[in-house]
Amino acid sequence: MADSPVAQRWFGRFWFVVLALGLIFLQLLPLQTIPRSWAPPDMMLAITLAWVARRPALVPVLSIVSVFLLADLLFLRPPGLLAFVILVATEFLRSRSETLRSGSFPFEWITVALIIVAITLANRAILAVTATDQTPLALGMFQMMMTVLTYPVAVLFSFLAFGIRRPALGEVDAFGRPV
Repeated sequence: MADSPVAQRWFGRFWFVVLALGLIFLQLLPLQTIPRSWAPPDMMLAITLAWVARRPALVPVLSIVSVFLLADLLFLRPPGLLAFVILVATEFLRSRSETLRSGSFPFEWITVALIIVAITLANRAILAVTATDQTPLALGMFQMMMTVLTYPVAVLFSFLAFGIRRPALGEVDAFGRPV
């Protein structure tokens, strides 16, 4: 990775965007010609929440909004709705990152699981109020459950591939501010 903390931050931001664009590309590939009866986990959401919970400085608001707005447009979802809901959820998680730092991984996983449930329910509620077509409830709940269950995989992948870990208590950046 890069040498200075500032370079590490920009390196991490770059790789978050590249990773998100790669996941969008993989989801757009026509690997099946018939519709699936199950929904895969939302790995882009799981990785975003893992990075925000562990290193909030690597995932700025503009990156989150642009990546998820692009995903909304490419996946033909209502433009900006899921991006807005995820932005609110990640900012809530960002404000709790210091609490998560001192807690254990199961505490972090439960917190993120509740946030994923809130994202799913808020998205479905807004779509219901606006009378927009939705996926079947069972399919949406299955995807939510699978995303919650794959969160540890996203954390492990982020650690092994990019070195994203929780900062140690008392760790500071190049300017002496707590990380």
